[in-house]
Amino acid sequence: MMGEFARFILEEDAQTTAEYALVILGAAAVAGALIAWAASGKSVKGFFTKIFDKLTSGF
Repeated sequence: MMGEFARFILEEDAQTTAEYALVILGAAAVAGALIAWAASGKSVKGFFTKIFDKLTSGF
């Protein structure tokens, strides 16, 4: 009886780990898509260029 209970707990831990891994992979995919979208647009690049220019010019 105790062996079956221990096996159930270990299987549940592995499932939780797999679920966390899938969530992290999904978040990385969304972040990658967002970065690719932002890099392809001129408006985002211009926005960061303006911020960098203000920072280096001393306001």
